[in-house]
Amino acid sequence: MTYRPCTFYNLFFKTFKSFHHSSPIIFLLVVLLCSFSLSVYATSDLSKIWVGTWSTAPQLVEPGNMPPSPGLSNNTLRQVVRVSLGGDSLRIRFSNVFSNSTVTMKAVKVAVSIGGSGIDGSTIKELKFNGMTDVTMNPGATITSDPIPFNLKPRMDIAITIYFGQTSSNITGHPGSRTTSWLLAGDKTSAIDFAGSVLTDHWYFINGIDVKAPESATAIAILGNSITDGRGSDTNKQNRWTDILSERLLKNPGTSQVAVLNLGIGGNCVLSGGLGPTGVSRYERDILDQTGVRFAVVFIGVNDIGRVRSGEEATTTANNLITAFKLWIKNAHAKNIKIYGATITPFHGNSYYNQYSDLCRNNVNTWIRTKGNYDGFIDFDRSLRSTSDTTRLVSTYQHDGLHPTAEEYVKMGQSIELKLFE
Repeated sequence: MTYRPCTFYNLFFKTFKSFHHSSPIIFLLVVLLCSFSLSVYATSDLSKIWVGTWSTAPQLVEPGNMPPSPGLSNNTLRQVVRVSLGGDSLRIRFSNVFSNSTVTMKAVKVAVSIGGSGIDGSTIKELKFNGMTDVTMNPGATITSDPIPFNLKPRMDIAITIYFGQTSSNITGHPGSRTTSWLLAGDKTSAIDFAGSVLTDHWYFINGIDVKAPESATAIAILGNSITDGRGSDTNKQNRWTDILSERLLKNPGTSQVAVLNLGIGGNCVLSGGLGPTGVSRYERDILDQTGVRFAVVFIGVNDIGRVRSGEEATTTANNLITAFKLWIKNAHAKNIKIYGATITPFHGNSYYNQYSDLCRNNVNTWIRTKGNYDGFIDFDRSLRSTSDTTRLVSTYQHDGLHPTAEEYVKMGQSIELKLFE
C-alpha cells in the first residue's frame, strides 16, 4: 500500500476541526495514527532512491539497420529488455538524440514478457508523460516517463510496446540488441502476442529504465564496444559478459543491490571514426549521467588500436587513449564514482593484428594494470588469451580472431572480482 503525506495531513486537519474541542482522546489517537502513517511512508518510499536497472547506448541507426516494412510511423513496436535490479516502481527513458525530426509516441505500455512476443496481460501498465498518454520528442531530446507502480523482479524480461505517430526519417536506436523486437500495423499496444508480426533484432528509441530501490542500491555503467555489446553471444539468451556479471552480483550478499548497465556499441572508437558517437563524445551522457551510478568500467580501445600500422602510430594512439582515460578517471572521481579499467583482449587472427597494433595494445594494458591509474582493473586479456600464444584468444566467434564465443563471455563474467563493487 502506498501512503501519501497529503492524505494524512488532510485527515489530520479535518479531524482537528471535528474533535479537538469535543473529544481530546480521539484527537490524540488520530494524531498518533497520522504520525505512524507518515513514518511508514517515509520508511517505505522516501528512503528509497532511483537507480538505473537497464540501459543501452543510443546512436544514429545505420541504413542497413532501419526498421523493416511497414515501418514505425502509425504502427506498433514491441521490444523486450532484461533488467538487473527489481523494485516496486519504474520509469522509462526514451531518446531522440540523433534524429533530425520530431517523433510522436501515441501510446506506450509496459508488461511482463512471457517469452517471444507474448506478455502477461494482467501486468499491462500504460506510461504517461507529464500526465499525458501521448508525447512528442523533439530532435535531440531525451524524455522520461512518469513513475508507475510495477512489480519488477530482478533479471525480469519486460516488454515495452509503443504505438507511434509520425516518426523521423533517421532514427535513434541501438542496432546491437541481440534481442528480437516485433512490429505490427496499427495500434496493437494491448495485444497479448504479436502473431503475424515482422521481426527485427534491433532496439529503437528506448534508452533506459530506472527502478525505485533501497538506499544501498547502486549501478555499474560499462563503456565498451562490440565485445561489451555482445557480438558472439546468443540472440535472446541474454548471455553477454555483462549479463553473467549481473547474475553473479545479484546472488552475492555484498552486491545484491548492484545493477549493471551495458553501454557498449559495436564498432565504437574512443578517439575518432568507428560506429556510433565516439567514446570521448558520449562518456558523460552514457556513463556519468546514468541514474544512481557509483561504479564505472572502461573496456574500449581495440577499434582505435586496430588501425595502427607503424611504430609511430603505436606510440601516438597509446598516448591518446591514455590521455582520454585519465580525463575519464578525473571526471568520474569528481562525481564520486569509482572507475575500473579492463585490459584489451588479443586479436591475432583478425585484420587488426600486426606487430605495431599488438605493441600498442600491450602498452595500453600495461598502463591499465599500473597501480594508481584506475581505481582497479579487470584483466580480460589474461583471462581469455591462449597460454601457447598470448597474442590470440583461446577461441573466437566465427573464427574472426577478435570476438569471444558465448562460452568465453561466461568466462569473462565469472573472472571479475565482485569485491570491486561491494
